[in-house]
Amino acid sequence: MTVRTNAKRRNGARWGVAIWALGVLAALAALPPAASSRLPERLATHWDSASPDGSMPLWAAALFPSLLWAALVASLLFAGRRGGAPARAWAGAVLLSGGVFLAGVQASIVRANLDRPDWRDAGSVGAGVAITAVAAVAAGLLGWLAGRRGAHAVAASRAAAGKAMEIPAGERFVWLSRTSNPWLHLTAALTGLVAAAGVLAAACGMIGLQWTLIAPFAIASVLVLFCSSVQARVTDSVLEVAFGPLGWPRRRWPAGEIDSARMEVRTPAQVGGWGYRLSGLGTTVMLRAGECLVIHPRKGVEFAVSVEDAERGAALLNTLSAKESGRK
Repeated sequence: MTVRTNAKRRNGARWGVAIWALGVLAALAALPPAASSRLPERLATHWDSASPDGSMPLWAAALFPSLLWAALVASLLFAGRRGGAPARAWAGAVLLSGGVFLAGVQASIVRANLDRPDWRDAGSVGAGVAITAVAAVAAGLLGWLAGRRGAHAVAASRAAAGKAMEIPAGERFVWLSRTSNPWLHLTAALTGLVAAAGVLAAACGMIGLQWTLIAPFAIASVLVLFCSSVQARVTDSVLEVAFGPLGWPRRRWPAGEIDSARMEVRTPAQVGGWGYRLSGLGTTVMLRAGECLVIHPRKGVEFAVSVEDAERGAALLNTLSAKESGRK
């Protein structure tokens, strides 16, 4: 069964990398100047145990980590481009963890120097760096899982291309299609950056931790991210629809519990907008106007997902559903 990967997914990933890289760069460069009225002329930037033993002028404290980040981004982009899908997965993980670590350390440095008359009086950064390290490891793990999943999808598409629809005896076919919406990715990134900016400002001590401001943007970012990409897969026994870059949450329908499947052209106006929609047509995961894989389960309302190559997926699903029904 032919499997197609959407070029928009790659474009969405590029936009995501660009937004993340620029967002981290802006945070690194802007944090010290933003708090300059409450900082000494030189900032403590190195500690021997709990006491500061090195400093930089404010402009250098903003410039140095920014240059480190720019060099890291450039090297990872080069490695990802030359190394193929596995290298891109690792590059994405390092990009996420490196950005979280540098931004967290910069916030810890600013906080330690805040309202101090001299850099030698700066407080400790131990707790801030420890928390930052844990967050960086978690971010890197999520990035690696997302990149690994995307790499597997590309590999599967290359291996499965060119097979016919008919299923010879003793063979198994798998259909896979993935779609993403770059505008939803952009929305998730922007709302996430607003939430991250609030957390960084609070970590620096510039403002209090305003959960009433941060939480709505953080929740919106996560929800939109889950609805910004979808992958549909038909195996020999089940239809599985996975959401978001990590493929979670998921919905599954055994082939024997599906009465019929079809391809149907739908638009956002028909189903009430973008994302996960409930309407008179049932449930629709709408990421782009056009063909959708629509299933009619034996129990519950119809479910549709906007993916490419939906006609082939529906044909395979009907074949498998008929086989499962014949066994009962």
